Amino acid sequence: MLVKVNELKVQYGKTTALNIVDPIVIQEGDRIGVIGSNGAGKSTLVKSILGIVPYTGSVESRITPQEMAVHMQFNEYSSSMAVKHIMEAILQTKIKKNAKLQELIGFFEFEECLGKKFARLSGGQKQRFTIILVMMQDAPLTFYDEVTSGLDFETRQKLVERLVKWYQDKQTGLCVVSHYYEELEQLTNKLLILDQGKVIDFGLKDELFHKYCGRAVLILANSEENKELLKAYDFLASPQHLLAMECESTQKEQEIASLLIQHNVNFKRSNNDIELMYMNAKVRAGGNGHE
Repeated sequence: MLVKVNELKVQYGKTTALNIVDPIVIQEGDRIGVIGSNGAGKSTLVKSILGIVPYTGSVESRITPQEMAVHMQFNEYSSSMAVKHIMEAILQTKIKKNAKLQELIGFFEFEECLGKKFARLSGGQKQRFTIILVMMQDAPLTFYDEVTSGLDFETRQKLVERLVKWYQDKQTGLCVVSHYYEELEQLTNKLLILDQGKVIDFGLKDELFHKYCGRAVLILANSEENKELLKAYDFLASPQHLLAMECESTQKEQEIASLLIQHNVNFKRSNNDIELMYMNAKVRAGGNGHE
């Protein structure tokens, strides 16, 4: 066990920002995605574990907050200094004398940025800079809070691919806060679902998908024709432009798929769609599946 959170409550004035009743345990090697709408308590949970905000309840840990690494939103550094000098000052080492730092700079293709002033870096370059600083800590538990926020799709995808590659053979525990479902699909193996400061569910991705969506889902365009064609079946909560059909058995999946093929309806099959799982978990908990 790295961290165990139990009966954790955070108050901002009279507002309860977070109220975790049942234990949440982060084990060595866990890759946990924290998912929820704005104000759900995602960043508050990270700050509580790090001891940044006051709370009641307990956070048990075999490592101190100082031994954890964290990438938070809105990191800013001196805009007039060269990136190389900022990096060396923060890490208290020289790039030319540190093999791991050289490896990370090469891995993230950051060499061309070292001579630039921080203010001249693009959003993606600033994120890579901060990630290098985080990874240099070699922490047993690392938090990434909206690590690709503000980046375009292509830049986000490249950055996530590098993170996946870097951590694939390591036992580092990760806690990833993100509102991009595809990032959570690539980076995590467990999900913590929060809503209005409360835990909806926590567990392995595959088990949560099966719990809320069945063994598989068939997804197609939302149209009156498709609704009429499938009116005999139950629909899952889904984005407004899509219809999602739960297939709790192979027989039902074959039945619905045959009907769609017969009527030339395009569809795709999924057994790991985090957005669908999240929306249906919220509905099951008594909330609105849509953001």
